[in-house]
Amino acid sequence: MGLIEIGNNFNLPTANLDLDVELYDGVRMHLRTYLSSRHHPEPYVKGGYIQIDKLDFISEGFMQPLMNNMRIKIGHMENNYGDMHFRRSDNAMALYNPFVGNLIMDAFTTEVGAEVYYFNNGLIAMGSVTNGKLNQAVSNPDVTGPSYIAKLGYDNNAEEGLRFRLTGSVYHTNKSANAYLYSADRAGSRYYLVMEATGATPAANFSSGRFNPGLRNELTAFMVNPFLKYGGLEFFGTYERATSKATAEPDTRTFNQYAGELIYRFGNNENFYVGGRYNLVDGELTAGKEVDITRYNLAGGWFMTKNILAKLEYVNQEYNGFANTDIRNGGGFNGLMFEAVISF
Repeated sequence: MGLIEIGNNFNLPTANLDLDVELYDGVRMHLRTYLSSRHHPEPYVKGGYIQIDKLDFISEGFMQPLMNNMRIKIGHMENNYGDMHFRRSDNAMALYNPFVGNLIMDAFTTEVGAEVYYFNNGLIAMGSVTNGKLNQAVSNPDVTGPSYIAKLGYDNNAEEGLRFRLTGSVYHTNKSANAYLYSADRAGSRYYLVMEATGATPAANFSSGRFNPGLRNELTAFMVNPFLKYGGLEFFGTYERATSKATAEPDTRTFNQYAGELIYRFGNNENFYVGGRYNLVDGELTAGKEVDITRYNLAGGWFMTKNILAKLEYVNQEYNGFANTDIRNGGGFNGLMFEAVISF
């Protein structure tokens, strides 16, 4: 079986509809609907949450000194594991991603749960419990269990032209045969049909160019993200380590991910930028097969307004160590991508 032939053309445009509603003083609701995505051409709901910053709906000023430093989020929502998900493209929401694609191991999931935050003079602390499910159901209670997420960090909030942020996060699934941390995105990747076999379709093969390590049972993942910005120069880094196994495996396996982005923003209000990203994933497949995937990105962008972004990217990705029977063995892809983003 060979690779599907791909060429130059336009991909399906994607669209989101966001509803952000102030329900009460200090109480907000967010709902995101994918109107068009690679995986689903029809609309479907990604998720949503209620955010509570004040408890005045109980009584005015109730626990105000505590709530000045706290936040509560409850819903079926994008879970706050790591900082990379703030910079990834979420279907049509691509304004905060300097590049076209996301990371190779794309840590993203939506689960039902609650997050509690504490903020104080740059300190960030978050604890979360979710039900560990991507697709909600009351069936199979014995093969699912709660997931626990925690984040601790510091953000100096751009004092004297320098901003420094450092966070560490952990995601742990207590008992699950279906952890979806690296396969939960249903919107799809930007690299349509790369490294896919003949007969592949954009909807069915919506994760082209990404890598799912198959870590689905009793998953523990750590992510560390440093961010440094001085003037127009910006660095964002990712180190991630995930340990787990597939349900039938007797022993755990580990995958590591490394990524670094260096961006230079210039022009009026930093409305232009150029930058590069390096991304490496390595680890052990089932049966002890050691593999690695490397990706290089070069990108440039122009914010025509604060809501309109045009970006151009060159991407080069290579696969090493895969079995001879695996279509990815010794493979790779490269090319140019142009993307236009409108967000308001």
